[in-house]
Amino acid sequence: MSLNHAVIWIDHQEAHVMFLSEAASEAEVIRSKSSHAHLHHKGGEVGSGRLKLDEKYLHSVINSVNETKEILVIGPGSAKLELIKHAHHHDPKIAANIVGVETVDHPSDKEILAYALKFFYKADQML
Repeated sequence: MSLNHAVIWIDHQEAHVMFLSEAASEAEVIRSKSSHAHLHHKGGEVGSGRLKLDEKYLHSVINSVNETKEILVIGPGSAKLELIKHAHHHDPKIAANIVGVETVDHPSDKEILAYALKFFYKADQML
């Protein structure tokens, strides 16, 4: 495995970005400026009840992996999908490097790293 692997765990409040190699890993946490943790839909009102993610937050997360060749995106809710849509719309080159998207609840950084190492090991074996 080379430094060309990255995993992004993202929710609506923060993103944990980790760069992986066989011997080491490097991590960064990017936080959203949004103060809204949850938005609940009220009966009889128009709209989905979902709060759109801050564009600057998504842009910061995508820019953090702009040199990475293979990216795994994980997270508990819709934020991971919003990140991927943002990447396809604003930076298709980075979007093309996303090799996996999976639902993962709220793991520790150690668990994120273990999950990513297992994922990329399997992906590398397939190649």
